Amino acid sequence: MATNELEKQDQLAPNSAANTVEDDEEEEDDDSSMTLIEHLEELRWRIFKSLIAIAVGSVVAFIFRVQILTLLELPLPKMAADTLTHGKLVVSGLTEGFTVYLMISIAFGFILVLPVVLYQTWAFISPGLLVKEKKYAVPFIFVGVILFAAGVTVGFFVLQYPVQWFITFASDSFAPLITAGNYFTFVAFFLLAFGIVFEVPLVLTFLAQVDLISSQTLKKKRVAAYIGMWIAATVITPGADPYSPIFLGVSMTFLYELSIILIKLMKK
Repeated sequence: MATNELEKQDQLAPNSAANTVEDDEEEEDDDSSMTLIEHLEELRWRIFKSLIAIAVGSVVAFIFRVQILTLLELPLPKMAADTLTHGKLVVSGLTEGFTVYLMISIAFGFILVLPVVLYQTWAFISPGLLVKEKKYAVPFIFVGVILFAAGVTVGFFVLQYPVQWFITFASDSFAPLITAGNYFTFVAFFLLAFGIVFEVPLVLTFLAQVDLISSQTLKKKRVAAYIGMWIAATVITPGADPYSPIFLGVSMTFLYELSIILIKLMKK
């Protein structure tokens, strides 16, 4: 009996050694074991690739700059036609026209290549995740794009209300001269705020996947979250019109509840 046990141990020893070697190789190949310098280098390359993608998207958007400009001017003619010069926005400097086109192109270029930016973000953080968490890469990118597009769309339809309020607020005392740079800067930040806010479910779901929060936590903090969101909706939206904060507040409330549902589904 003792001889048989020794023979079995001798047979298992090579297998155990082989398994140990394989485990060591897996640990060496694991990206999560990179040093701090290697992580910073990886971050640099991810940012560089994202910037290259944004540059390409900006070139494409610049080609269609006239069509994009016409689209963004849609909220203006209905309530500010008499404030335009020959039906057009005003530029106050020699280079402002080019600068405005460049700014619009970069903003729309970013939207066009948002899937690439989200992928680079995921590729950077994925080495620190478990295998079961890495499988959510495609849903992460897809949902992120959908939510951002939905936020920009809602923001575009809400845009007319703060624009109208700003134009009519002091119209009895001043004659507004709307410059292209001022208008499109306002539009860019307004739409960006809505796009980022609509990413809340994606962020909360990701935090739940790495066990930092749970659906129960969100339920317990619901009242405090609602108060914070409605205060933020009032602060984020410019102007004093009542419509923008209401639209954003309702959207954030809906997104918060959507986050709870998504977390429950993902956990199942």
